[in-house]
Amino acid sequence: MQIRECSVDDYERIHYLNENAFGYEYDLSKTKLRLAEILARKTDKIFVAFVDNIIVGYIHGSDYECTYSDSLKSIMAIAVDDNYRNRGIGRALLNAVESWAKECGCCGVRLVSGMNRTGAHEFYLKCGYTNRKVQKNFIKLFDN
Repeated sequence: MQIRECSVDDYERIHYLNENAFGYEYDLSKTKLRLAEILARKTDKIFVAFVDNIIVGYIHGSDYECTYSDSLKSIMAIAVDDNYRNRGIGRALLNAVESWAKECGCCGVRLVSGMNRTGAHEFYLKCGYTNRKVQKNFIKLFDN
């Protein structure tokens, strides 16, 4: 298994992981466009894990800047193909974002995880993360 920074050409596997690991249905062509936009930002990085030239996981980190904390990186998404779980891939992806955060002088890394993802919560705890609070997630979508 190896980790590298993501490229736009990885969009098909990112799309696959989003559908299969998260259940997100999002158009493949839009995934490619969004990926290109995100990768162009200096505030974001996406790392991919691959085995035998197949992307089996990814992590998206982004700047987390607010008025009540020192700089952090925020994990926007982490996904590992079900067929490749329990092989250290998720931990290696977390390490990639954590290393990037340290290089940038950040004080840490944060993430949020759905209440029903109890297996993921155990994984994060094993990787040294602490559960700070329980919260609800609100969204307001606009008609296009």
